[in-house]
Amino acid sequence: MKRKANAVWNGSLKEGNGHISTQSGVLNKTQYSFKTRFENGIGTNPEELIGAAHSGCFTMQLSANLTEEGHEPEELETKSEVTFEDGTVTQSHLILKAKVLGIDRETFEKLANDAKENCPISKLLNTKVTLDMELKN
Repeated sequence: MKRKANAVWNGSLKEGNGHISTQSGVLNKTQYSFKTRFENGIGTNPEELIGAAHSGCFTMQLSANLTEEGHEPEELETKSEVTFEDGTVTQSHLILKAKVLGIDRETFEKLANDAKENCPISKLLNTKVTLDMELKN
């Protein structure tokens, strides 16, 4: 399976701008620029998109882990904070709130940490990945 996306950039780094589109059409010429990456402009940026991808991938992997062990999750909510410093993504911090009935904390933490280590986006990232988790029974 291959998924596709493309980016177009026009102009210099600080004055220029571009747009990003995805194969699915969810992003269709979505604007990005120096301001959206380094300031507070309207549009997206690569780090925000990495955070969305990492949150989604981790959450799906955790759902698979839980289901495989007989613990169907009621709700999994993951936020991601991607740190970009000195031209490098230095960390992706996942913040999980989970509602899984009938699971003990030790099993839950084991499965969540496995998902953190083994989801495809975690494996792709060459950076520190951390996880905070809250389990609601």
